[in-house]
Amino acid sequence: MGLLPDAATGLNVSIPTAGHLISIYALGVVIGAPLLAVLGARASRRNFLMTLMGLFAAGNLFSSVAPDYYSMLLARFLAGFPHGTFFGVAALVAAGLVERRKRAQAVSMVLFGLTIANLLGVPAVTAIGQVFIMWKRSPLLAY
Repeated sequence: MGLLPDAATGLNVSIPTAGHLISIYALGVVIGAPLLAVLGARASRRNFLMTLMGLFAAGNLFSSVAPDYYSMLLARFLAGFPHGTFFGVAALVAAGLVERRKRAQAVSMVLFGLTIANLLGVPAVTAIGQVFIMWKRSPLLAY
């Protein structure tokens, strides 16, 4: 979200149009969570978590090289697709790793990680992205 103006510039679209990149990610979460949960219900949880993280990484890798707005929309949808399922399965795995009386604490730690990622990770990545964009636009690199 913090890089939305820069994404809009890089994709040659308006900021409100670039905002659809956030909405399409959320749509991927909404569609992917129930669909992937059903498809992965019988899979090994460990392998399923690894697959979900691989899908998430692939979607983000595709986002980093998307050449235009429409391919970026597709990439953001694909990155969001495994998001909801991952956290649901991660909560189940966490609960299954500890004794019964500590299950709630284990699930809360998974959700705490999500909270920390939003509180610290999002601003940090935004700052890194802005520094990179300023560095990339530096007149020193024009030579």
